[in-house]
Amino acid sequence: MAGIGTGTAPDAGALAWRGGFGRLWSAAAVSRFGDALRGTALPLLAYALTDSPLLISLVTACGFLPWLLFGLLGGAVADRVDPRRAMWGVDVLRGLLMAGFAVAVALGQASIGLLIALAFALTTLQTLFDNAATVLLPSVVPTTALATANARLMTGQEVLGRFVGGPVAPLLLALGAAVPFLADAATYLLAAALVASLRIAAPPGPPAAPGRTVRHEIGDGIRALRRDRVLRACCAAVALGNVGVGALIGTLVVLVKGWLGAGDTGYVLVTTGYGIGMVLGGLLAGRVVAALGGPVRTLLGAGLSQAAVLMLFAAVRSLVAAAVLLGLFGFAGMVWNVLETTVVQQRSPAELLGRISAAFRTVATAGVPLGALLGGAAAAGWGANTPALLAGALLGGGTLALIPVRTAFDGSRTSHTVP
Repeated sequence: MAGIGTGTAPDAGALAWRGGFGRLWSAAAVSRFGDALRGTALPLLAYALTDSPLLISLVTACGFLPWLLFGLLGGAVADRVDPRRAMWGVDVLRGLLMAGFAVAVALGQASIGLLIALAFALTTLQTLFDNAATVLLPSVVPTTALATANARLMTGQEVLGRFVGGPVAPLLLALGAAVPFLADAATYLLAAALVASLRIAAPPGPPAAPGRTVRHEIGDGIRALRRDRVLRACCAAVALGNVGVGALIGTLVVLVKGWLGAGDTGYVLVTTGYGIGMVLGGLLAGRVVAALGGPVRTLLGAGLSQAAVLMLFAAVRSLVAAAVLLGLFGFAGMVWNVLETTVVQQRSPAELLGRISAAFRTVATAGVPLGALLGGAAAAGWGANTPALLAGALLGGGTLALIPVRTAFDGSRTSHTVP
């Protein structure tokens, strides 16, 4: 089984924008732009439809629940079918769903129940789309360029979503409540066309075996994840860390407004700092890996840096300092995300990649809603800055799970480059 090494192969690792990767990047960026439009408009619409915090929170909860219910199934399906066709087919369905929803909004027929159903349906389809995208990327770029490709994909999505989609959403809302949702539908259909235009060979699927059910195939992915020491340790680190991330995200507005005494503008400043850090982390991930001497040291450094930054974040009472610290948190988080995704792609057998990725994502996602509940309880019981302290401790503890497997990284056979 291949892994991530510390060497580089400049020629093999070169990433060409022309052809498959350029189209895939464009599809991902366009889709993320649409997601940002919907992500801004949907909560505002929910708030206009009901004054019940519980019902509004259900809209957010349905953005996580399908991963717990169908994430493993999505991985099994992604390994069985052509991932390119799965991706464009899912995006066509999501585009039609969004177009229908936009019509309902325009006619004044939207309800909080419809919003909850829409969020659930979109995320259910996303379980197949995201796993298929993980399977497809190694067929589009060389193995040695996976880290570069992941970094550019994530950075492009962050830029288009946070710094383009976010500011554009209020302008579209001014034109009408349905306009952002119509634009989101159009981005899904455009992304589907870009993915459908790829001309690449489908990755090899698992060999047919009599009596093998989807349940058995899902079990194969779970067992493969459990057997690989590096993947198992990374999954444990991410799962524990995401409990902390959930605690931070779920109470960030309370910390900024209650602990720092800032208003809406201050909240935007802090979250913008985070976004800038994410973008810089994607652009500079390769230099960080080179400076720290390899991926395992980088993962350890990124995880421990996030923990330390959150401890400081919980202690400061300056809005500017908080924005800078959350920017550093975003920087380290993006570096971690790039390497984590590449670890899964490079260490997984091609025929099991969708299922291993699905098992990884399902375990990781489960920690977010749990963390949000813990963060809310901690903030209510011990103060608005307590969830950040809790998040730092959990991220630091999760990162330590990588120490026993650090030699497994060093002994791996596959090299990679990052930009």
